[in-house]
Amino acid sequence: MQSGTIVNLHIARVKGTPPDPVEEARAISAEGIEGDRSRNPRNLRQVLVMDKETLDHYGLEPGQIKENITVTGMDLSGARQGHVFFIGDEDSHVTLEVTGDCEPCQKMDALIPGLQKEIFGKRGILTVVLQGGDIKLGDPIRLEP
Repeated sequence: MQSGTIVNLHIARVKGTPPDPVEEARAISAEGIEGDRSRNPRNLRQVLVMDKETLDHYGLEPGQIKENITVTGMDLSGARQGHVFFIGDEDSHVTLEVTGDCEPCQKMDALIPGLQKEIFGKRGILTVVLQGGDIKLGDPIRLEP
């Protein structure tokens, strides 16, 4: 089990525009984040989780690669399909199931030339919402198999 803290939240409302930073977001069971353009029950890419340490390594700002949740204190490289993120306290938590790695697209090279190739395997973890609820900055997050 790994644990960390949520340090940034973003909602990508319109394709092709920067995501909006927010202090809290509502995850909707089996759909995604309320107001986010990826909210869709048929989408296996409902919520993108990224670690701040990797963003810092490449000189990127939170939200710049369109992640919804930025965490610190976690190494996401061990996350595998079927693993589950638990967000919040034991009494009330949001759960996200890992569906896979987010493969970097050509848009990464528009941010930094060569980034698409460099960040391959480190661009974040795609998830679907199993159990919805509120997510806030500072919430604890843990990953379990």
